[in-house]
Amino acid sequence: MPEPMTEPTGERAVGVMLPRDLPAHQFRTYAQRAETLGFDELWVVEDCFFRGGIAQAAAALAMTERIRLGIGILPAAVRNAAFTAMEAATLAELFPGRVDIGIGHGMPGWMRQVGAWPASPLTMLGEHLDAVRAILTGSRTSTDGRYVTLEGVELTTPPSSVPRVLAGVRGPKSLALAGRSADGTILAEPVTPEYVAEALRHIAPTREHRIVAYCVAAVDDDADAARAAARPALEWIGDPDWDVHIAPLPFADEFRALRAGAADRSDFVARMPDAWVDQLAVVGTVDDARHRIGRLHDAGVTTTVLMPVGPDPLAALEDLARVLP
Repeated sequence: MPEPMTEPTGERAVGVMLPRDLPAHQFRTYAQRAETLGFDELWVVEDCFFRGGIAQAAAALAMTERIRLGIGILPAAVRNAAFTAMEAATLAELFPGRVDIGIGHGMPGWMRQVGAWPASPLTMLGEHLDAVRAILTGSRTSTDGRYVTLEGVELTTPPSSVPRVLAGVRGPKSLALAGRSADGTILAEPVTPEYVAEALRHIAPTREHRIVAYCVAAVDDDADAARAAARPALEWIGDPDWDVHIAPLPFADEFRALRAGAADRSDFVARMPDAWVDQLAVVGTVDDARHRIGRLHDAGVTTTVLMPVGPDPLAALEDLARVLP
């Protein structure tokens, strides 16, 4: 068996997320401004029940000229693998070399809400990823799996530039699956160098494998103001589901104790020490943020995707662009 790669591969890119609740009338302005400011990548999300990932991607690609577009994270449980591949191939044909597709299990609560949570999420995702990647290469694909059944599926006009398919997952077994069946892994927030190292240990990549890190981000000349802006976006990590992100950190036990003793999410995040906020987000002055991004890239992240916070997403986008070279 080949030895796992220990060095990060690929470029050290900086992307930005298009907020899931961005007002529709600001969509074009945000996408075009992200490109003009010099971000390498723009990522759109498919969270229930905001906007569809494929539709957003097509619109943003048509509105821009250069920026690479990532979709994260399409829930496999609600899609047919052949049609996922067809949608991805269409984007790649129309906008060659500019598309990354992120696919995951889907959030259990949302998938149960729509009656789509499978008995074996791991098997479902693995079959979906393998089928989508095979179809996108132009292969005639047949499979008879537990969740994916295909008979001679073949794209009529496969894309000349095959889009990268990434797995948006957490947890040891799912990360190992990403290493086997995807071109990369999307790590949802919060992402720390310690979490990247732990994830790579499970992914154990033996070929080029991209690591995309979603990071809550706030940049201000006043570091305290940046932390204050970022805190509300960290409330979710007070839920036990996010513990896998926290476990590798030196303050994990203190974190859990604070979480257990907090009255609610807002109380938890208000009592979080500044030093923890600095660890869990790309936050602070321009120099602080650049240093944090550098540490993430040194740990193995290929693309750091900055997630803007605050009431004015366009103003936040401008502030985040200050970290770019």
